[in-house]
Amino acid sequence: MADAKRAAPIERPLSPHLQIYRWQVPMLTSILTRITGHALVAGVVLAVWWLLAAATSDAYFATANAVATSWFGDLVFTGSLWAVWYHYLAGLRHLYYDAGRGLDIPTAEKLGWACIIGSVVLTVITILLVQ
Repeated sequence: MADAKRAAPIERPLSPHLQIYRWQVPMLTSILTRITGHALVAGVVLAVWWLLAAATSDAYFATANAVATSWFGDLVFTGSLWAVWYHYLAGLRHLYYDAGRGLDIPTAEKLGWACIIGSVVLTVITILLVQ
């Protein structure tokens, strides 16, 4: 074998450390959009299970209804309601971005906060109107 000299390791930049790097609102809203899109599946699965149980038998429906009307069901459906409102507002924000507007950082941060706060407010209003 030939003697090969090992080259010195290449100095590469490190990723930003969490103490230096700070979360930004547009980044948070982008992640929340993906999470809420996937989390909506939980509410849909619970609702479909409840409907299928209603079509199956009285005993099976009693079980599904007990779960859907329990604290767990309330939590899933309330979270799904918030996810629907958040996903809707984030979609409107994305349409605004697609028009080439609101792409500067201050506007993007304001729109992100509007999505987060607006979805919470709309969720509370919806819950109050339904009860």
